[in-house]
Parts: sequence; C-alpha cells; structure tokens
Amino acid sequence: MSAMLAARLYSAAIPSHQLPSPQSSFRLRPTPAASSRCLALRAAASATAVSTKPAPAAAPPSADRTVVRIGLPSKGRMAEQTLSLLKSCQLSVRQLNPRQYTADIPLIPNLEVWFQRPKDIVRKLQSGDLDLGVVGFDTVSEYGQANEDLVVVHDDLDFGQCRLSLAVPKGGAFENINSLEELVKMPEWTEERPLRVVTGFGYLGAKFLKDNGFKHVVLLSADGALESFPPMGMADAIVDLVSSGTTLRENNLKEIEGGVVLESQATLVASRRSLHKREGVLEITHELLERLEAHLRASAELMVTANMRGNSAEDVAQRVHSLTSICGLQGPTISPVYCRRDGEVAVEYYAMNVVVPQKLLYKAIQQLRSIGGSGVLVTKLTYIFDEETPRWRNLLTELGL
Repeated sequence: MSAMLAARLYSAAIPSHQLPSPQSSFRLRPTPAASSRCLALRAAASATAVSTKPAPAAAPPSADRTVVRIGLPSKGRMAEQTLSLLKSCQLSVRQLNPRQYTADIPLIPNLEVWFQRPKDIVRKLQSGDLDLGVVGFDTVSEYGQANEDLVVVHDDLDFGQCRLSLAVPKGGAFENINSLEELVKMPEWTEERPLRVVTGFGYLGAKFLKDNGFKHVVLLSADGALESFPPMGMADAIVDLVSSGTTLRENNLKEIEGGVVLESQATLVASRRSLHKREGVLEITHELLERLEAHLRASAELMVTANMRGNSAEDVAQRVHSLTSICGLQGPTISPVYCRRDGEVAVEYYAMNVVVPQKLLYKAIQQLRSIGGSGVLVTKLTYIFDEETPRWRNLLTELGL
C-alpha cells in the first residue's frame, strides 16, 4: 500500500493571489514507512552515483523531432472509448504489437500515437514530448494547474462524463449537513480538530476548499478506495470523481449542494508551443477537429426520407414547414418521384429528405404521417460538415492567428 501523506492547510500560508501548491499551501508529513523508503532510495541513488563509466549520450531535444505525437489513454474504459470514437471518424488506430506503447493512424501518415497514463499525457504535453492528447478535463485541470501552454481544442468529446465532487457521510455529525455552506459553518472544525478530507486531487481539492472559506482542514492523499476512509474513521469527507453516485450511496456517503468542484469529460488538448512552432501540428489538429466535430454533430441526428403526395414541391414544403419537429438543418429537400401510370410518366409523389434530432424521431414520424407521409426511411449519418468548424475559429483566435 502506498504511503499516505497528511497535509495541514493554513489560511495564512496561501497568498490570495497565488494558486495552492504543495510548496506554498501545505506541510507534507510522510508516515514513518514513507520516510524509510525515502532513505532507502537515497542510499541506492548514492551507490549508483559512484561510477567510472561515461554517462550515456543525451537524448536529442524534442525540437529535433519532425513527427507529430498524440497521447491516448493506455487502458481502461477511457482508452476503449477513445479508440471507438476515432474509428467512428474513420481514423482507426493501428497497433502492430499490443505490448508496445506506440501505434499509428494510417490516414494521417505524420501522426505518431503513444499510449500513456492520463496524467502522463498532461505532463508530456507540458514538457514538449507530446503535441496532442485525449484526456479527461479533470486530469488536465489537476496536473496542468492552469498552465497556459495547455489549450483545450475540443471540450466535449461526449464520453467519460463525470464530476469531481465533495461527499460526506449520511449519518452521525453530518446527518443534517446538506450544503457546502453548512459544512463550512460546523463548529466541530478547529485547529486542534480540523476537517479531514481525503482525495487524489490535491491541487483542485485544496483550491476548492480555500476558495470556499474552509480554514481548518487537513488534506489526506490517497489513490483509490476513498469511500472506505470515512467509515474507517480515517477521514471526515472525500473529494473524488462521481459518475452515477452508486458507489457513494452503497458506502453511506452523500454529495452536498455546492460541493461539485468541476464537471469533466474527455477532451482533446494540445500544446500551445507545438501549435505555434512544430511543423504539421496545426494542420493535423485541424483535420482531427473537423472530423470529430462533424461526427459528433451527426451522431445526434438522423436522416428521414418520406414519400408525400402533393400538387407541387412548394405545396409539400409548405406542409412540412408547418410541423415543429421537422425543420432540418436549413429546411427539407424535396424532389419529384416519377411514377408510370397507364404507360406515361407522372408525378404524384414527392420525396422529402430532412435531418431530424434522434430524440425527436418518433414525434417527427407521427407528424409526417399526419400530413400524408408514407414509406418513411431512417438513415444514420456519419458526418455533418459546416462551412467552418466553430471550434477551429475559436482555436485560431486563442492562438492569435
């Protein structure tokens, strides 16, 4: 089990103009086990340092690199959903050896894929070893710590939705505590007996508690199973990622009003330096953004085709525009259906094509039937490309281009 670090948060230790950091905001007190391991590591390092062998040649600086690199999550549900989204955009990732951390995307020849832990993606974006990355917004916020070199290119990839939230026990001293304001005002918290909060998000947790007026707080660092800390008496509250809230409820914990630190989901992030200076990064980012934006928009829509009787295309259009659920992107596309009657070609029907939101499909079909629609076909869409991707224009503005 990894050592747990306890840190005392003092209001006077954090200047109001400075974000909390381990150096300025906390006193870190390692457990005896952690101290022993630290001494062992120092001894090993000292033994290794005495060597007559020449040092290995330094790796070439990342500026010499010509290939563009993107970091993708290496395991778990986030990794699976990332690969699935890219495949849906016709950008399948080819990994020849599952034991290797590298792969490629054949449709983008100059793009190199690296499978990494999410927090390492953020770190390597900042160090310049990666140019792009797909990672949760919570991870960007925690390990990026408002670094201006990190640019969120697409903030809504439509998977990995969760929230970083503060939770407390349902009973005991917290039975009637239902809001963050009530938690702050509890008289139990003093310098001798501070509120103990366990979290894996030290930066975001500390900033949230400070911004909301907590004065007597101890932050405990842990990597997993945070829900077990309050029942074991090791903490009073947790700050952790929540999706459905089932795990909290099963461990007799509850979220409270005002306790959401941030909302998170998968994002596409880039290095500002790479976008400005590394050849090919901006162009590849544009293609990724175009494909992602067009596919995500299309995934929420369906193409509906129906045959409709009418005297003219204008007559059919008039009836369609009278409906509230069938407006399309700009409007319906209507064309004549040529039928053979008694050996002659005649127009009795018109084919109407319109894009409909998936959630309104059944209502749209009912309305089409009410105005004479029949033979209704429903087709999934892969892309809906606009004249210009809004997020691309926003990115260029952000970069001053």
